[in-house]
Amino acid sequence: MLLKPYRETLALPKVTSLLVVATLARIPIAAATVVLTLHVVTDLGRGYGAAGLVGAAATMGGSFGAPVMGRLVDRRGLRPVLVLTTIAEVIYWLVAQALPYWALLPVAVIGGFLALPAFSVARQSIAALTPESHRLPAFALDSMTTELSFMAGPALGVLIATNDHAGPRVAMLTLAGGILLAGLGLWLLNPPTRAEHEAPVSAGERVPRRDWLKPRFVAILAVTMAATLVLSGTDVSVVAVLRASGELGWSGLVMTLWALFSLIGGFAYGTVRRGLPVLALFIPMAVLTIPVGLAGSHWWLLALLLIPAGALCAPTITASSSAISRMIPAAARGEAMGLHNSALTVGVALGGPLAGLAIDNLGPKWGFVAVGTVGVLVALLVLPAELRRRNTPAASASGSDPSPAAASEASSPGGPGSLSPGSLPAGSSSPGSSSPGSSSPGSSSPGSLSAGEPGSFAASAPESVPAVTEPAATEPAR
Repeated sequence: MLLKPYRETLALPKVTSLLVVATLARIPIAAATVVLTLHVVTDLGRGYGAAGLVGAAATMGGSFGAPVMGRLVDRRGLRPVLVLTTIAEVIYWLVAQALPYWALLPVAVIGGFLALPAFSVARQSIAALTPESHRLPAFALDSMTTELSFMAGPALGVLIATNDHAGPRVAMLTLAGGILLAGLGLWLLNPPTRAEHEAPVSAGERVPRRDWLKPRFVAILAVTMAATLVLSGTDVSVVAVLRASGELGWSGLVMTLWALFSLIGGFAYGTVRRGLPVLALFIPMAVLTIPVGLAGSHWWLLALLLIPAGALCAPTITASSSAISRMIPAAARGEAMGLHNSALTVGVALGGPLAGLAIDNLGPKWGFVAVGTVGVLVALLVLPAELRRRNTPAASASGSDPSPAAASEASSPGGPGSLSPGSLPAGSSSPGSSSPGSSSPGSSSPGSLSAGEPGSFAASAPESVPAVTEPAATEPAR
């Protein structure tokens, strides 16, 4: 019974092949940071601070590049972007291993900007390939396979970079080969970025940013960034606590168990019928991270205290991806997923230094306190806007007048689907859509909560129009 949502999702055309190719494509990308760090420290003879600057340069380039590449996918299609980024990143790794430190910094920015968009492309394609009823388990599978990539990538990178017969430069050349294979695999698979019922890229549809880049979307990006900030800060804090207690040798096992907790949580979350709001998952995750440092010198107690927060890692990322896929029109989905990827990346980049600052000045256990507290503060800043969003559709649904979308649909002679785009409120999508890739939030059943977005009620059609069985569920423009 628990496996039924996953069986049905994997039975959908191209979903299984997409997940397999995306998982393999992400492995060299996941290994990049640790390989670059070892190269700067070992081959160039610099400190970890200098290595961190190179990593920050690549992160900055990637944060700006991901939405740009996503917009190019929306405008030009997937394959031209894959050709551009694959060639550029292969050249980057071939050249970077031979550069002095002063030249590596600016080149890292360019390499990050033109990085292969394997993460955002996978999520964009999942939104196009799956109907809303299967999108939650699909994004849960994506989150779990990402965990697997990040378990395998850094381990393989360290293995090659620290081998006596190889070294960091060989590892960087290996990454070039891995990126080439990853780009080629995605190019051959050519996963769709638009659903069959959506306008193809060749139609030239354009959606102004003001129609979708709204406070709610920005709020989800903020929570997503805070989530990965907590995760990367926890990573650093675990090492610091175990090192201070003389149990650093157990760090690998603790990290593996932590990743396992996330996988189990992601699997369980993918089986629920209706998802939870991102904040409902992230707030407990941030709060439960704060006391993890109380484990003191016991590695096994540290692993146990990581269970609650760890189990909420993958569900939080899954919920954010699912929410974005529902609120963004297809013609802007690539850019939106690129911004989502940037939020993930920026959070990772900020979490480590924040935890490190607290550890250096206050002690190892304060790393958990610092990142957990920042996560809670971000959630509290976003919470009022989320509560207002939930109350607004609830109030309109309980009123006597139907929503503008429902009223327009009720007056349309063709029933659901015959409403012209010009009659919709600004920023909304086509009514009554329940086909794969629908960006209409809450198009499942009249008056019900849409999966993954509690609080978004579908407006009920007037009783005088019984033929309307699937009323519009558009979100009011904000």
